[in-house]
Amino acid sequence: MKRQLARLALACLLLMQGALHAAETGVTDNAILIGQSAAFSGPAQELGLEMRQGAKLVFDSVNAQGGIHGRKIQLVAHDDGYEPERAAANTRKLIDEDRVFALFGYVGTPTSQASLPIFTEAKVPFIGAFTGAQLLREPFNRNIFNVRASYFDETEKIIEQLVSLGAKTIAVFYQNDAYGKAGLAGVERALAKRDMKIAATATVERNTVDVAAAVRTINPTRPDAVVMISAYKSVAAFVKEMKKAGSTTQFHNVSFVGSRPLAKELGADGPGVAVSQVVPFPWGASVPVTRDYQRMMNASGAKEYSFTSLEGFIAARILVEGMKRAGKDLTREKLISALEGMNNADLGGFQVAFSPKNHNASSYVDLTMIGKNGQFLR
Repeated sequence: MKRQLARLALACLLLMQGALHAAETGVTDNAILIGQSAAFSGPAQELGLEMRQGAKLVFDSVNAQGGIHGRKIQLVAHDDGYEPERAAANTRKLIDEDRVFALFGYVGTPTSQASLPIFTEAKVPFIGAFTGAQLLREPFNRNIFNVRASYFDETEKIIEQLVSLGAKTIAVFYQNDAYGKAGLAGVERALAKRDMKIAATATVERNTVDVAAAVRTINPTRPDAVVMISAYKSVAAFVKEMKKAGSTTQFHNVSFVGSRPLAKELGADGPGVAVSQVVPFPWGASVPVTRDYQRMMNASGAKEYSFTSLEGFIAARILVEGMKRAGKDLTREKLISALEGMNNADLGGFQVAFSPKNHNASSYVDLTMIGKNGQFLR
């Protein structure tokens, strides 16, 4: 009788443990639901499509090997068209209806900004957003983990390069929203450090290519360089119109522009246009993570490497590593603690340095330039 009672008590305990385990939102015995809101349509769609493409290479590979502690990763992705209101609605749906475990790979500053209060209140981890804005870094938010360098890091590198080459007048063309203003603040900060000021500024509205007024404002100042903080469609339109107006200035972009689609949009006007990057060179062979990325891209039948899909690939690797370290009884709290423990972790030549007080993995910035036939040069 005593043995039967003991066995019954043990069975009840195991059932209770299983129930507690299953209670974690987005985690079942055989699946982990990860949510993403990004532009999969509209003028910025290449950014979302490439980010998702790189991430899925990792998720599909992990799933093919049995998943994480026996659970397959399921990516639930919704299109926001790079519009904040749609991103906010998607975030609510992902949390309340889809009931995802974590949010991953959002694309853009305004979309992330609109989603921030929603996932913060729900205490859902928000990992690897494709933006370098300070609003995801300051004030510190325990739910947010940034993989890429900040726009402050990128604009500092750009201004350092321009000034070292003798540039004295620097203008800024920026998207009239949180993203553009974040980049503008970075340029102002980098120039102030050198006792310099912006020579001229002009804006473009998000998801438009109406750049005529911007050209009329910036071109007459004959700047030595223009730093551009916008997406690839509007940047390409601006560069083309500036060149038609006779400009010979140097054009520089931060990484969010979308390097591969920018080169395609520019065509013959592309050579010489520079872009800062926050991941290793996708066509290089010296870094293990890029070799893995190339191998998986080739195996998937993908035709073109890109900085954005490599960023999605790296961000997904970090998320996967965090979930593995969190252990079999996966919870959001354990994932956060596991990521915070990834201090000086090497993910194939890409260093990750999280801690309980710092959720910014990297400050890596490289400078590239569009060469002939749309190929990128370091």
